[in-house]
Amino acid sequence: MREIIYNTWNSVMDSSVNPLCNIPDLETRHMVMQVLAWMWCIIFSMWCSSITVFGISTLAHTLLIAGIAITVGTFKLAENRPSFFIRKDGYHSTSRSRQNMWVNGKKITLDADDVGGEHE
Repeated sequence: MREIIYNTWNSVMDSSVNPLCNIPDLETRHMVMQVLAWMWCIIFSMWCSSITVFGISTLAHTLLIAGIAITVGTFKLAENRPSFFIRKDGYHSTSRSRQNMWVNGKKITLDADDVGGEHE
């Protein structure tokens, strides 16, 4: 039973399994899935005859689809270009970078070869 539910879900909701997989462009597939989600939001809200249901359903679908899209995009970026998440200037993190240090209104010049950080 669990496998039937899983396969049924994927046949509708997974664009790499359903007939939309024939569209080669991932962004186009995503947009078509969004349009279908909006369509079903409208259908169910009209079925329930309530604009409140439409608003809640629209908001819920928007948040869900946006969350999935951001997650997939982040995963793909990490898979294809992991260097995107690594700082290029040698510092460990933005909060530990010391590019513009000012004390009492005066800029402090630091050694360019110093990687920064309070624990080195």
